[in-house]
Amino acid sequence: QAQLAESGGGSVQAGGSLRLACVRSGSRLSSYCMGWFRQAPGEERVVVATHDTDNSGIVADVVKGRFTVYRDNGKTTLYLQMNNLKPEDTAMYYCGASLTCERLWTGYTDFWGQGTQVTVSS
Repeated sequence: QAQLAESGGGSVQAGGSLRLACVRSGSRLSSYCMGWFRQAPGEERVVVATHDTDNSGIVADVVKGRFTVYRDNGKTTLYLQMNNLKPEDTAMYYCGASLTCERLWTGYTDFWGQGTQVTVSS
């Protein structure tokens, strides 16, 4: 059964760094595009970054230059390296997977993780 499990969230001061990890299980997801989303209280869930099976990663403009998305060599773990964190980065971060990255960027996700909380204080 395909599953996604996030870890690595926490509380940091502005300017700090965190690395989130999403471990996928189930061979079905090996051909899926994976991505990171975030949802702040009272706001919609938005895409932060995606990483395709050809090892190409894209991050949203709002985090470009601060966040990096990549997978491990075995491609079972998706990472989101977050540097120079800002209070506006505070949100629940979710890992998602879909057949194509285009689907993720338009909000269609076939699998979700449970999420990990990131809190950035000023």
